[in-house]
Amino acid sequence: MNPVSMYANDPELSGKYLGTISQDFVKVADTLREAAYQIKKRGISDYPIFPICKIEQAVGALLIPRGQMENKWNYYASFLSEFVERGLVDFELEEEFKAAYKDPEEFACLFVIDYDFTNFVFIPYPED
Repeated sequence: MNPVSMYANDPELSGKYLGTISQDFVKVADTLREAAYQIKKRGISDYPIFPICKIEQAVGALLIPRGQMENKWNYYASFLSEFVERGLVDFELEEEFKAAYKDPEEFACLFVIDYDFTNFVFIPYPED
């Protein structure tokens, strides 16, 4: 898996994933944007990452449980250094990941974890 090559317009995201993630994302976008802002403001990381999955998992801290906002995914809050420590982003690819990372004020960096698909996705926040 090359985590730095994944973007929201990737062909793998068509159909099943793009639709369900987009429908969910509009419900939680404001909360994720605020969490990203707080992660940066508090000096925790310049690279917030939001793991999402439909079951419980161990990466990050649970931010929005499934069903809380009529959402179908669990949303967790994390950041790049945790991904490097856990080996989800190879230490040697950390600088490449940073170069590919999109502005966290405009895009959410989701780490989608599902049975058939696990990768990073950058999705733009809805316009206000």
